[in-house]
Amino acid sequence: MKSIDDIAAALQGYDPQALSVEQVGKFLSQLVEPVAVQESQNVALFEALGRVLAQDVISPLSVPPHNNSAMDGFAFDASQCQADQALRLRVVGTALAGKAWQGQVHAGECLKIMTGAILPDGLDTVVPQELAEVHSDNDVTTVTIPPHLLKAGDNRRLAGEDLMQGQPALQAGQHLTPAALGLVASLGLPEVRVHRRLRVAYFSTGDEILSLGESPREGAVYDSNRYTVFGLLTRLGCEVIDMGVVRDDPVLLEAAFLQAAEKADAIITSGGVSVGEADFTKAMMKKLGDVAFWKIAMRPGRPMAVGRIGKSVLFGLPGNPVAVMVTFLAFVRPALLRMMGSTASAPVFLRAKSLEALRKKSGRTEYQRGFVSTAADGSLQVRAAGNQGSGVLRSMVEGNGLIVLHHTQGNVALGDEVDVMMFEGVI
Repeated sequence: MKSIDDIAAALQGYDPQALSVEQVGKFLSQLVEPVAVQESQNVALFEALGRVLAQDVISPLSVPPHNNSAMDGFAFDASQCQADQALRLRVVGTALAGKAWQGQVHAGECLKIMTGAILPDGLDTVVPQELAEVHSDNDVTTVTIPPHLLKAGDNRRLAGEDLMQGQPALQAGQHLTPAALGLVASLGLPEVRVHRRLRVAYFSTGDEILSLGESPREGAVYDSNRYTVFGLLTRLGCEVIDMGVVRDDPVLLEAAFLQAAEKADAIITSGGVSVGEADFTKAMMKKLGDVAFWKIAMRPGRPMAVGRIGKSVLFGLPGNPVAVMVTFLAFVRPALLRMMGSTASAPVFLRAKSLEALRKKSGRTEYQRGFVSTAADGSLQVRAAGNQGSGVLRSMVEGNGLIVLHHTQGNVALGDEVDVMMFEGVI
């Protein structure tokens, strides 16, 4: 396990008073390591959403198990087609999904077939029923297929096309999405093996913080950060240990940190890490752990503390509500995913045209709340959403993503393209 000093020494240009967003990411990739992978369990599919796979899911069968029709129509042998000539075939039966058709289809014949029905041997192509000319005369039904309409294999799904027996359907480290649950179910598997949930303890600090239910008082604010972080952690699939609000009292803070370190893989706090704030929180972090205090070249979210207390990784976030969310999405979320044993990639930035000029200083990364929409020509466009103050949580609700203005980037002109991080898929 590397110490803070060891990681810092290996990081080129490390300056705790002026770290770039990129440097923070590199530092945290060295600080955290997978811990939830040490334990795993089998869970039923209805309980597996959002969990991280502990082992590959090997398919016990091929999907689909047989060659089958991709649509309702008429199945035939395409080798009978001749250039520039319509093909007329006699219908000799009907194949339904879920039941193999019993019979023979000879030259000059075809089989009416439903979507998903097994294709009998010798039939390799399906003409959709709406593209075929159907004629009935007494008890004889024929189908005429126009020339140049199809090629061999059209509208056919091959056995094992989706997945071959013995192949990995899902790989260890993947998050189980709704689609993944459906895929596992399609293989007839009632459960999957997953890593245990990552345990994360969280508390807010400060005498000015009111818990819900307390009476308002001058100079105090209700604790929103706990509920925001709870939502972020829950969406991520963590086991959340809520430790409430801890006052600026050394005895209370020490007890809270020690209790959190005993129970959790990671500890998240908000407040008490800025210059000029009461020293109690920072002093206790220094006393109990191996901790670095940073000033990050970003807005919002400049102050941050990281390190370890016991075996728990510590993330000391700023107190401002928006800064808490931004630093969580930018730094804490990727770190927790690594600790969970997840192979999830970093969020994909989308490109959108700015609907307004944006002021930006080079030398820091800025995250502005934005609202992304689709222009008339189908391209993405984005505007700033509401008040951009770091304490204004309402604009995080009004926006649907963050406009990410990178470290070396300057002012943005109307119509310039910018990177956006969408909340859906990130949170």
